[in-house]
Amino acid sequence: MPFSQGIKFEFEGIPVHVIEGGTGFPLLLIHGSGPGASTYANWRLILEPLTRRYHIFGMDLIGFGASGRRAAPPYFDVDFWLRQCRAMIDRMPGERIGVIGHSLSAALALKLAASEPRIAKVLTTGSMGAPFEINEGTIRTWSFPNDRDELVALAETLIYDHKHITEAYIENRIATLWKDQAYRDYFTSMFAGDQRRFVTEALVSDDELRRIKIPVSMLHGRNDIAFPAEVTMQIAASLPQADIALLARCSHSIALEFPEKVLSACHMLFGEEPASAPMPDAALES
Repeated sequence: MPFSQGIKFEFEGIPVHVIEGGTGFPLLLIHGSGPGASTYANWRLILEPLTRRYHIFGMDLIGFGASGRRAAPPYFDVDFWLRQCRAMIDRMPGERIGVIGHSLSAALALKLAASEPRIAKVLTTGSMGAPFEINEGTIRTWSFPNDRDELVALAETLIYDHKHITEAYIENRIATLWKDQAYRDYFTSMFAGDQRRFVTEALVSDDELRRIKIPVSMLHGRNDIAFPAEVTMQIAASLPQADIALLARCSHSIALEFPEKVLSACHMLFGEEPASAPMPDAALES
């Protein structure tokens, strides 16, 4: 199997889970913030293909996936997650690295690019980081589904083509979300109150954008309900070097809906040759 999985380090006394694999140019992958979000949930269809060219580090943010949880609020804490990402970067090899961030973590990736000299290139999908009015889809994304109907409604918000919402997909999400009452309580506390503040907390400032001089590629679904494509367009307006792709018939779950387009964007941006001895295909484990 091309991956090693498990707790890689502790950050401020909290265990951090990382999926690592492959060889080559180092890439940090960071996921979004919906219920059940994790490295595996977000990136599972592209993880193994990426290891054929790159040395990947897929990190679960604290409060998500198999990483630990904070003992006390605030649980939604952009500065805390940025410190966690920097701790991960410090542990990555190479003089230069790339970062791939989705949704909330797209904003984290851009903030890191403004301050971390080792970051050479950034790819974002479904980015946050600019002002927008939250809507029913946004609220649904940051709410824990109470039953199967709410889970299906969440999936239909985040995925444009409902052929991807299979029975196996729903059953897997049920197993992930409802096996742990403590996770439900933690997530609900994380996103309690006026959710407009999470948009504000994730804003990438004009000063940060001015300091980003490296190549950036940004993908966004044209049919994204919860996090509209205008967010990426606003950010890109301040990044004249940024490439932008708006994907047709695509909502927020870009790496699930069009994994081949995400891989193509990775190869075009990070540009490394395949390893001389490609690793065999292998089924990923959650």
